[in-house]
Amino acid sequence: MVTEAARIVYVGHATVRLEMDGVQVLTDPLLRPRIAHLRRVAKVDIGLFRGLDAILISHLHLDHLDIPSLRRIGGGPPIVVPRGAGRLLEKKGFRSVQELGVGDELRIGELTIRATPAVHDWRRRPFGLRAEPIGYLIEGSRSLYFAGDTDLFDEMGELGPVDIALVPIWGWGPSLGVGHLDPRAAAEAARLLKASIAIPIHWGTYFPLHTALRRARAFLHAPAEEFRSHMRDIAPEVDVRILQPGEETTA
Repeated sequence: MVTEAARIVYVGHATVRLEMDGVQVLTDPLLRPRIAHLRRVAKVDIGLFRGLDAILISHLHLDHLDIPSLRRIGGGPPIVVPRGAGRLLEKKGFRSVQELGVGDELRIGELTIRATPAVHDWRRRPFGLRAEPIGYLIEGSRSLYFAGDTDLFDEMGELGPVDIALVPIWGWGPSLGVGHLDPRAAAEAARLLKASIAIPIHWGTYFPLHTALRRARAFLHAPAEEFRSHMRDIAPEVDVRILQPGEETTA
């Protein structure tokens, strides 16, 4: 098989657009300039959402499953969700919904998409549904792991080696809740995954409205540099690519 370059756009937070082997996938779309008490630092290019072949949702927390953002995309691309979440999307009027549980696979064009474990607090589900969080392993001419939200878990090393790891390194604001990777744990995840390329996500996008942007810059940008520093110590062989919201790379 000829290995083709994958195009990866870091839209922001946990939202990433992937183009690989002729297939276009979007993860956990959160596109609004403001959500609850959070404000976005960069505008979203709506052109990024044309021609999507699938949208992958990792879990039901409101910064990962955002109904207004899904409506903004339009066009009706299939939405892949954790098992148990399908009826929520269907009640909201979305007609093409596919549920996956851990280990389940879905074929989209030349890509195989497999649901992977995730360790995150799914009990705080705002929609009153039982739908355990998942990550995704996407395989075609290249392999890519999207973690969604997770802590480290025992089976993580079994997912690799992967060509590209999209690893969450923070959340929003100056503190980080349980069930997330911080910069050091994210570096350990990249090592366990035996990633060739690591791209940090889930950082640098939203900050609390009561915080002035000049004050927010510290916790908006510090996690990425901390991640780079930990990667030098823990997995120096991995190519670390830090993308600001809206930036892209090929891999």
